[in-house]
Amino acid sequence: MAGKWLATVQQTSSGRPVFLENEIECSLVSAVDLECDELSDFPSLKSGLLILTTHRLLWLPPDSSTSSPSSAVSLPLSSVSHIHSSKKSLKSIFHSPRVRFQASLNPGPRSVAITIVMRGKGDCDAFLGKFWENWRARAWEKESESEITRSGRGGDSQSKSGSANVSGGFYTREGALRMVGVSGILRKEQEMWESTDKSLQEAFLDLNALMSKAKEMVMLAEKMRQKLLTGSNSQTGTTNDEEMGSKEEMQDWLLSVGIISPVTKESAGALYHQQLSRQLADFVRIPLERAGGMMNLIDVYCHFNRARGTELISPEDLLRACSLWEKFDVQVMLRKFDSGVMVIQNKSHSDEEVFARIKALVTNPDALRTGISPSDAAMTLGIAPGMAKEHLLTAESKGLLCRDISPDGFRFYINLFADINTDDVYLIKDHSMYASWVRVASASS
Repeated sequence: MAGKWLATVQQTSSGRPVFLENEIECSLVSAVDLECDELSDFPSLKSGLLILTTHRLLWLPPDSSTSSPSSAVSLPLSSVSHIHSSKKSLKSIFHSPRVRFQASLNPGPRSVAITIVMRGKGDCDAFLGKFWENWRARAWEKESESEITRSGRGGDSQSKSGSANVSGGFYTREGALRMVGVSGILRKEQEMWESTDKSLQEAFLDLNALMSKAKEMVMLAEKMRQKLLTGSNSQTGTTNDEEMGSKEEMQDWLLSVGIISPVTKESAGALYHQQLSRQLADFVRIPLERAGGMMNLIDVYCHFNRARGTELISPEDLLRACSLWEKFDVQVMLRKFDSGVMVIQNKSHSDEEVFARIKALVTNPDALRTGISPSDAAMTLGIAPGMAKEHLLTAESKGLLCRDISPDGFRFYINLFADINTDDVYLIKDHSMYASWVRVASASS
């Protein structure tokens, strides 16, 4: 669909676009057409979602969850040469709001006029203001300048090290200690951590400094996580259990540090809950895998808000975002147990598989005699005790378990009533669960 003029955009499983490094979402407008009268083979882009970021203009089809990935297209802001001011006239009152700009499309050096037609309820003036602001900010040039600066520093260091090698010895011509051998590597690592510690201290001086450095901290945390992952893979044989445990704990902490471009009410407007729902579906994928396929809604709320940093959401926003999953083709769902507890789980999460593991646990000889508690089931299933209790209660409603309430709490036993003959309660069928229970009870007495 993009043809030869526009680049395709990768999308997540929930239909959200995959952003570039350091790219931040700024504004969303629905029901938008992109038109170019000067190009006869310009693709037909009608009634889609237009996303303005610090680096690009993204156009997504109306139903991005069912459309092909190649349907979403992008136009870099670096190719925009001029943005036309909006003109108020009598004709504009009876037509959809429009924003026109000049852009250089590849292939070909010539500039063409592209029109953004807003057929929905988006605020054209607000979008135009943000369009001007992002285009003038030229964030892509600042990043390239910083990369050139870093590479220049690397070249200077290499030239200095080269002159030091000519001089020989452990000191350079300027009298500084040369970074050689293991001691040099350790010294460089120490300097790097001192620089990181300084950045962290500056970030936590006050709230304004924290907000200004939030993006930098997220990027730093991601680099640290990647380094830990690489180190754990290359040094598996030389680390002990305590070191591996500390590294896994650090990785878990860094995984939830932050989302670089969180969906906000200011940027998304009327599409806030829809886009928040899609971003949440992408975010919970990894935590759900680590939690066994199911998480309490309260735990998801805490994890998601911690990752969003200063852009916190309310419990009502989270619940509304989860309820919208029914309309989207995503791999997660909101589930409510009979007790009223609400959880988020993968659609591939099977209750039958959970019930089979519970049955294997409750039919152990010790469990036949004393039963199991929610804590026992939580250890077997690898989930929280609260979630394990809900699974046990659901298994009880299916007739698999029986419940006993005592001062010590809930105990669950295998349901033996199906194996008992009502005409002769003393008849014990061979190879039945009732026969296994009788043997265990006789052995214990």
